[in-house]
Amino acid sequence: MELIHKYFPDLSDNQYRQFELLWDAYREWNDKINVISRKDIDNLYLHHILHSLTIAKFIQFKDGSRILDLGTGGGFPAVPLAIMFPNVKFTAIDGTRKKITVVNEVKEIAQIENLTALQDRAEEHRKKYEFVVTRAVAKIERLKEWSTNLIDPNDQRHAQPNGIIALKGGRVKDETNDLSKKDYFETYPLVNFIKEPYFEEKYILYLQR
Repeated sequence: MELIHKYFPDLSDNQYRQFELLWDAYREWNDKINVISRKDIDNLYLHHILHSLTIAKFIQFKDGSRILDLGTGGGFPAVPLAIMFPNVKFTAIDGTRKKITVVNEVKEIAQIENLTALQDRAEEHRKKYEFVVTRAVAKIERLKEWSTNLIDPNDQRHAQPNGIIALKGGRVKDETNDLSKKDYFETYPLVNFIKEPYFEEKYILYLQR
């Protein structure tokens, strides 16, 4: 929690309480359904929660926005972002039922009211959103393919046009080389936002719809 206070000092008491509740919630459910490596659960705040929240340093989602977490796994980045932006509507989808079970249980424990978690596949999902956010799901070319029909081309309310915001690690340039010349994208090192050694060689990749 020291990391949350350090990088996000202006949250409400209720938001800090919700972030604190995630510790016991994830430890309890991870013992039943392994959605985070058991070797990594002690690094929950740095490796998973704060990693997800780097998106909040890149963009401030406006109230009423609709955001989709595609391939949410155990709820990252949707769960931390939903706490960070209580007036934004988050939907988290994943094809694996047990992962969505964990997200829904964590949602109840932390009393996150602006998050809907569904077992669904991107190809079958029919709603539209301003942004698709992802973390360690697939290469950007595949994410672009999956997200084409999920991003609303008309409801534009942010400085950044609607698109994909993907948390990436490693050789992000290799992925962007696969995009077409018509695709507009930007990459940002996470250490620009969160100055912790863990985030070296990790990036946000933004792809405009």
